[in-house]
Amino acid sequence: MSFFKTGRKPFLISGPCSVETREQVLETANALKGMPLSLFRGGVWKPRTRPGSFEGLGETALSWLREMKASTGLPVAIEVAETTHVELALEYGIDVLWIGARTTVNPFQVQRLADALKGVRIPVMVKNPVNPDADLWLGAIERMEQAGITDLAAVHRGFSAYKSTGYRNQPNWPIPIELKRRRRDLPIFCDPSHIAGSRDKVAQVAQKAMDMHFDGLMIEVHPRPEEAWSDAEQQMTPEALQALLDGLIIREQYVPGMGKGPELEYLRQIMDSLDAEIIDLLTRRMDLSIRIGEVKKASHMTAYQPDRWCEIVQTRSEQARKQGIPEDFIIALYEKIHHESIKKQLEILQENTGAA
Repeated sequence: MSFFKTGRKPFLISGPCSVETREQVLETANALKGMPLSLFRGGVWKPRTRPGSFEGLGETALSWLREMKASTGLPVAIEVAETTHVELALEYGIDVLWIGARTTVNPFQVQRLADALKGVRIPVMVKNPVNPDADLWLGAIERMEQAGITDLAAVHRGFSAYKSTGYRNQPNWPIPIELKRRRRDLPIFCDPSHIAGSRDKVAQVAQKAMDMHFDGLMIEVHPRPEEAWSDAEQQMTPEALQALLDGLIIREQYVPGMGKGPELEYLRQIMDSLDAEIIDLLTRRMDLSIRIGEVKKASHMTAYQPDRWCEIVQTRSEQARKQGIPEDFIIALYEKIHHESIKKQLEILQENTGAA
């Protein structure tokens, strides 16, 4: 039987972002063991964006996690990014491993970890890559399967975005939905801590994940979050986690006899996420229009160039036809986009010229 398929929803994974001290681990675990916790998480090696940040305590932290497990009976999960991490995790009796987003994005490193796990029976969770790519995510999972790992789960922790969206990592819900479509057998958990980036938004993201029929949640907790050595803003107290769980609404999956309400809500949530992506893409396109306007100004070129506009209309219309989108709709849409682009470029051309 799969470690991840307990029949209880949500499958709850919780613990500190980083293991900092023996006392912190024991205090956190004792506060959590009365909750419906399936797995205690703790960061042992922390891949940081820039050097000089706290990068984990390594083997020392593993010894405290082993002690905590012996005293509380809670199973433990840690992130591994190197083959030496795998070896030490197995030596210290870690129950579950997870592959982080920065590792998932690198198939060579994922393969090295898969090779290190050949012949080992241990559950593994795979977080999504930092960029929104369902194929890359699925590829990492398949590499684990080819190494003989059969007990697997995916963890959705959000994706890097072009601009700030109010989240630390953009949820981009269609990506995990697509993964679930391809692999209906695979449990998918949500990490609302890394998506939200701030503790006051974690409950909102967690509820949406449950409404999207995710199987579980990975939520970071710390006895004193404001003193945490890493990701202090997104960690919550055990008491706050309990309040989140008490307020969480678990809805049933849509079945034919339930009416169309849940299905409609599910489809609307996907549409909302796609609309957020469209707005993000339009923002990026307008930024490019501004840069093009600057090049045109430096080159003494006109803002409106009929040949280029005709090319856009022709190529986009052809692309739309192939996708079954009416030509008149796509032309009308691009007329509005083009008008806004030209307006921005004219503003640049008129800067410091005295033009009205």
